Amino acid sequence: MHNRLISFFNRPLPLLEEFPEAEELRLATWAPRVDIVEDDKEYLINVELPGVKKNEIKVSVKDRVLSISGERKSEKEEKGRKYHRTERTYGAFVRSFTLPEDASGEKLKADFEDGILKVQIPKEEGAKTKAIEVKVS
Repeated sequence: MHNRLISFFNRPLPLLEEFPEAEELRLATWAPRVDIVEDDKEYLINVELPGVKKNEIKVSVKDRVLSISGERKSEKEEKGRKYHRTERTYGAFVRSFTLPEDASGEKLKADFEDGILKVQIPKEEGAKTKAIEVKVS
């Protein structure tokens, strides 16, 4: 069943079968790529947002869930121009992440530069896990 579903969804659209030289068309929603790194003091989330303006990005935390949302708007088609290929995706996006217990969502900082959103989430001192010795009898 799994293989059938994969082969079904990986088929080219029927219209393209009429044009054998056309590449396979796949529909996709846009979700920016994310790197998440941790050290002793904080969590760092880097989000690739090329072509997105700073004022179109929203970062929020609610109930220990960090949400990053925004929109990359498509370029207007101009008269006299013929598009041969458009591979970049456009539109609204939302990425959400559940914060670990030791993350301080109230103290996060976000900076946007050169198409990269950097979100720093400090760790709370009191929430660090501590090892305890358990005696087995």
